[in-house]
Amino acid sequence: MTYAIIGSGNVGRALASQFARNGITIGMANTRGADSMASVAKEYDNKVLPLTIQEAVKADVIILAVPFWAHRDIARAVETWQGKIVIDVTNAFGVPLSDLDNLPSSAVVANALPGARLVKAFNHLPAGVLAQEPASAGGRRVIFVSSDHEDASTTVASLVDKLGFAPVSLGKIAQGGQLVQARDKRWAPLIFQDLFKRD
Repeated sequence: MTYAIIGSGNVGRALASQFARNGITIGMANTRGADSMASVAKEYDNKVLPLTIQEAVKADVIILAVPFWAHRDIARAVETWQGKIVIDVTNAFGVPLSDLDNLPSSAVVANALPGARLVKAFNHLPAGVLAQEPASAGGRRVIFVSSDHEDASTTVASLVDKLGFAPVSLGKIAQGGQLVQARDKRWAPLIFQDLFKRD
């Protein structure tokens, strides 16, 4: 299984740090090109590999950690998304519902990536919290997982577990997944909820 993060902002880097901490190699790309990622690779002892976007989209699991509307540019980077698992880390806070055709934001992203199996995850915590050690005396930090594809949801839940977090399934995107999706200028109820689960 190969992994790549598209987006090198605070959230993308927080996730990269969790992969590196667990000894899992991950590719990372942004719109400025692979050369701009050299310092990130050095920071994480080359567990983070600088990639172009065209290289990143070849991974089995692609983590989309970009500003919401940037997903449209990423969508054009590959001819087909068939067979790919895409983890949607975006938040559409401030985007009018009319611009989303009143759909959940993750459904809009999924529609732009035909053939991809989209999973909503890693988007409900601020970058600073996401970068912290996920285990504590109180248990493991919760990451919510939502998808309309059960097999993809299982794969992502397994990844969440490998990174040291506790996966909690919310079911389908339009149902439980709405609990972690911003709607216009309102944050969903589970966004920013820093919860721990005892093993």
